[in-house]
Amino acid sequence: MPGAIETRLAELGVTLPDAPAPKANYVPFVRVGDLVHVSGQVSSGPQGLIVGKLGADMDVAAGASAARSCAIALLAQCRSACDGDLERLVRVVKLTGFVNSTAEFVDQPQVINGASDFLVEALGDAGRHARSAVSAASLPLGVAVEIEAIFQTR
Repeated sequence: MPGAIETRLAELGVTLPDAPAPKANYVPFVRVGDLVHVSGQVSSGPQGLIVGKLGADMDVAAGASAARSCAIALLAQCRSACDGDLERLVRVVKLTGFVNSTAEFVDQPQVINGASDFLVEALGDAGRHARSAVSAASLPLGVAVEIEAIFQTR
């Protein structure tokens, strides 16, 4: 029987994928006490990686959608860290978002809002978090967005 978080995700039309496997020499998450540090999750969707550079070939709305996809992958990793029980999630502590953008692009916060807004919509107050949103000249595989997170769990 799904818990409240999985039910809310279903109401939003979101089914969490299996947690993505690492693409290099790192682990997808590290648990330290009641905190789970999740490695950066890159923007991807049903058709594969979401690539692009904000300020060049991608607008803020598309970037925010890419950031939302990162948040979904972050929740999938958190569920994996919680042995499949997302109800062990207490809160989102911090997001660090990286936006593949031109030197002139200044709307990184609005792009990362795609992840932040989704987490609050899905988790309520438990989704409110501290955050950084920074520009990157390039991201792995040309993706538009990469986000890492810290979650508090029980």
